[in-house]
Amino acid sequence: MADKVVHFEIAGQDPKGLQKFYTDLFGWKVDADNPMDYGMVDPSTAGIAGGISPSPDGTSHVTVYIEVDDLDAALKMAEKLGGKKINDPMEVPGGPMLAHFADPAGNFIGLVKSGSMA
Repeated sequence: MADKVVHFEIAGQDPKGLQKFYTDLFGWKVDADNPMDYGMVDPSTAGIAGGISPSPDGTSHVTVYIEVDDLDAALKMAEKLGGKKINDPMEVPGGPMLAHFADPAGNFIGLVKSGSMA
């Protein structure tokens, strides 16, 4: 079975404004009741789980997360195919195991370890 997109993130400098925009535009239910102001998008309203959040580096971006069995193997394969590893696998406190790479065009792509998403 092919690896699947299981999560998306939309990040920007005004997360509350983005959360309102997507709620008003698409009717998504967004819960940002947490200290990080990370708006969890209800997958029953958006099709898959997602998040609308502050941008860690101040740039606006969209990231898709693909669920894989082995983060290290996926990163190595991405590099073999012309991508570039952004970071080694890491655990989000209270959350999943993640890693990131850039594809050959420079797009930022996330990986999530199978079974680690809540």
